Amino acid sequence: MLANFMLSILNYAAKKGVSAAPGESGPKEAARQTGVKGETYAYWYLRRHGYTPVAKNFTVAGVKGEIDIIAYDGPVLAFVEVKTRSDSGPIPSRPEDAVNRDKRRNLTRMARQFLRSRRIESAWCRFDVVAIEAHPGQKPVVRLHKDAFGIGAG
Repeated sequence: MLANFMLSILNYAAKKGVSAAPGESGPKEAARQTGVKGETYAYWYLRRHGYTPVAKNFTVAGVKGEIDIIAYDGPVLAFVEVKTRSDSGPIPSRPEDAVNRDKRRNLTRMARQFLRSRRIESAWCRFDVVAIEAHPGQKPVVRLHKDAFGIGAG
């Protein structure tokens, strides 16, 4: 019930757009803010769809990047990558297309480290991707790709 309420609030707020406009701080900061808003939206979206989050923004020393959300979807531990895109550029790209081979390899390495550090190497797990397209003045379009790639990717 809380997840439904929070997602309703975020849907209302998202009518102004999930993406941040490049302001005085520049396009990199705007992209970072868009990512943070997208991850917050994805968190509550996943909660509404029955996921039970256990960690956010998990990092490993020496590995580039982070795992945005780690959550149980029933008995399966899902490592979730969130990608948010707004309308920008002459050639629109799908957010999920940004999860390339290098990104998958880094996510896989971090996931293995997460499993080792928690001594749950035998857990059923998968990689999900939440793709969010943020169109100004509209509710975000969300696509959840369960089991987007295997743990042996790379």
